[in-house]
Amino acid sequence: MLVNFRVAIYEIILAAGREGLILPPYKGSTLRGGFGRVFQRITCTSRQKDCRACLLSQHCPYAYIFETSPPPGSEALRNYDNVPRPFVLEPPLEEKTFYRPGETLAFRLILIGKAVSYLPYFIVVFKELGEMGIGKGRKKYRLKEIVAVDPLKNRRASIYLEQDRMVRNIELPVRGSDIPGLAGLYGSPEDLLPASPEPFLRQPTATEPHRLAIDFLTMTRLKYAEAYAGKIEFHVLIRNLLRRLSSLAYFHHGEELELDFTGLIARAAGVRLAEDYTQWVDWERFSARQDSRIKMGGVVGRALYEGEVAEFIPLLRLGELVHVGKGAVFGMGKYRVELV
Repeated sequence: MLVNFRVAIYEIILAAGREGLILPPYKGSTLRGGFGRVFQRITCTSRQKDCRACLLSQHCPYAYIFETSPPPGSEALRNYDNVPRPFVLEPPLEEKTFYRPGETLAFRLILIGKAVSYLPYFIVVFKELGEMGIGKGRKKYRLKEIVAVDPLKNRRASIYLEQDRMVRNIELPVRGSDIPGLAGLYGSPEDLLPASPEPFLRQPTATEPHRLAIDFLTMTRLKYAEAYAGKIEFHVLIRNLLRRLSSLAYFHHGEELELDFTGLIARAAGVRLAEDYTQWVDWERFSARQDSRIKMGGVVGRALYEGEVAEFIPLLRLGELVHVGKGAVFGMGKYRVELV
């Protein structure tokens, strides 16, 4: 169940090379595109264009990380393109486009489930990508430092330094069981015993939150009724979040969530969008795989919701770590929850 959900967060710090770096305002696609190409070059042995046709795909790091496909016999998400990748490249929120020589740029790498054990590949690829260059003119950078981060306990530990080029075996993973309230609602059956102290097992009381704000920090693409939502109703957010978390649990933790999805969505529909300060922002990226430009706009801004929100807060807290909606690997769908 979600108590076993595992997320590892790393802050990647780069230093611009002698020519500086020229990057777009939103850097998620640039980081993902260059990174994917280098990862494939380093780890792929068959050099086939389609991982699904490769006999080694079930044991290949690139196929698992970047071209995740349903395992043989899987009954869920048979559509290859709908299986979520087990990582997020979370770009900085700043829209700065030029970094002077030696100036640093920091972003986050989020690894989910089994992908946590692939960290060494990511480190090698980030170093190699620095030699190849990224952004306009393929300018070079140096991998300066990698820091493991636990945002729940406010812990940080450096695992790689440019000075000695040593990787330190330090892990600060965040587990679902670390999120207050998650075990009580979405844990294993033994977590649901009457003696459990979790407050969300009781009926809602006047002291429980009935109002929360969500800041959509990067473009958020949530689909409902075959279209992307221009404004995000609460049930649309919960539908998409449940879909992402259940898929990540199934394909990258080997667990199937036994939740009352219908009941959760029905109760989420009772939470109303009280105030909406969001807007749709257009953005497009170039897909080398499809050899075309793809529109990837989404909603940004603040939305305030009112209603019985208490039982959804643990889910939303977990979603803060792994993002929600389409394009999460590019850092899209990042949000922050605030009780108001």
